[in-house]
Amino acid sequence: MSNIKKLASQTIWYGLSSIAARFINYLLTPFLTYSTHISTADFGKMGLIYAALPVLNVLFTYGFETAYFRFSAKEENKTTIYSTTALSLLATTVVFTSILWAKQNTLAEITGLVDFPQLIQFSIFIIAFDTLSAIPFARLRQESKPAKFAFIKIAGITVNMLITWFFIGYCANAVDTNPDSLVQLVYDPAESPIVYVLLANLVQSVVTLLLLSSEISSIKWSFNLDLWLKMMRYALPLLIVGFGGIINETFDRLMLSKWLPGTQEFKEEQVGIYNACYKLSILITLFIQAFKMGAEPFFFKQQESANPQRTYARVMKFFIMVITMMFLVVSLYLPLWQYFIGPQYRVGLGVVPILLLANIFLGIYYNLSVWFKLSNKTISGTYITLSGTAITCIINYLFIPHFGYLASAWATFLCYGTMMVMSFIWGQKHYYIPYAWKKLVAYMVIVVLLFFIHKGITAIWSNTFFALIIATILITVYGWFLLLVERKEFMKLPIVGKWIQ
Repeated sequence: MSNIKKLASQTIWYGLSSIAARFINYLLTPFLTYSTHISTADFGKMGLIYAALPVLNVLFTYGFETAYFRFSAKEENKTTIYSTTALSLLATTVVFTSILWAKQNTLAEITGLVDFPQLIQFSIFIIAFDTLSAIPFARLRQESKPAKFAFIKIAGITVNMLITWFFIGYCANAVDTNPDSLVQLVYDPAESPIVYVLLANLVQSVVTLLLLSSEISSIKWSFNLDLWLKMMRYALPLLIVGFGGIINETFDRLMLSKWLPGTQEFKEEQVGIYNACYKLSILITLFIQAFKMGAEPFFFKQQESANPQRTYARVMKFFIMVITMMFLVVSLYLPLWQYFIGPQYRVGLGVVPILLLANIFLGIYYNLSVWFKLSNKTISGTYITLSGTAITCIINYLFIPHFGYLASAWATFLCYGTMMVMSFIWGQKHYYIPYAWKKLVAYMVIVVLLFFIHKGITAIWSNTFFALIIATILITVYGWFLLLVERKEFMKLPIVGKWIQ
């Protein structure tokens, strides 16, 4: 049980810092969606920008974070891998940033933001600074320095939130109240407010990089070419995996803006509604992020232990138990979660359960992907991800003109579901892991049935308080069911075991 406890500890330390940071960031969602200075179309423009940034992040880092964890586990690489990886990213970041700066008009046309050149320029620098922070952050995770990792993550996003509030919450209102206000020295009311949102993000990236100065200063001007070539052979398939994953995760916003019929303002409004509702999968996405932060280095370290496959199977079991419970908490308590976004965005709440299930599939896929990362068959991950990408593009292309963002939600669901199934079938042939897959599938089916039971009962009497009571009862029943079925597993957990004895 020590291995599971170790992963849980890493997930708590590194994951909760990311959860805290992202949760603070998510607090900007109600602030911005309720703000009278940010229109639905403006929020849609932000969605387009934040759909493009992850794509650039994948290009700029080209799978070297995962490669760093993969090769740093070997003793012979420990003296040179950090500097080799960091110098590689530094050199390519300079090259990629220069190319994007020269081609920023092309980037503006792709995102449909030709009239907002500052957004494109800020975005280029944000991705550059974030890339330079990637390996120093990875080193903190590798060397088990959770306190510093957490501090830097939370400090950066706090700076972002404070600056955003200053410009959108204070300066914009001050100018409305007094057109001659001195805040016009730093705030131009004629400028789009989302420019200041991106400016806050840029400041966050700079502050984060400065706080990592000691890690950056420890980079030596030594480069191991042989190691770098091995890392590149391992990482390049992951670059395609990353591109496909980001297309599956964020490109539906860009597809909506391109393939949805109607005026440009209408398209941006629909993107804004979809973007806001997507954020209501907050608990599941945050947990997946937390899990990834702890699991990636953990999986590589466990490879050398006795019977690592058994550990991976048990990790999957606990992961699915937690994430299915989270599905119920978000989907059944949606009458409360809806207040997280402004009233004008709630017309799209119907896509939330679909996106929640899609993210469950994605989280399971992250667990399953351990087989091709450990067996050096990263090209297999490329084929799986490209299959998901094809599904995303085809469904969005065919059905967005008829069903709008509902088509995007179902495309995400089918994409991640297909990737999950493909990875499981393929992985069991090449790197067998004894997953209790029948039981785990049953857990997912049960929570979906509970969701529909709740929907059917509340359809009889549409009352918010009644809906929340039924939700609480159903969630409690599922939790009790898990404790009964998995009693032996829970008995091995010190705190839970004492409670259920």
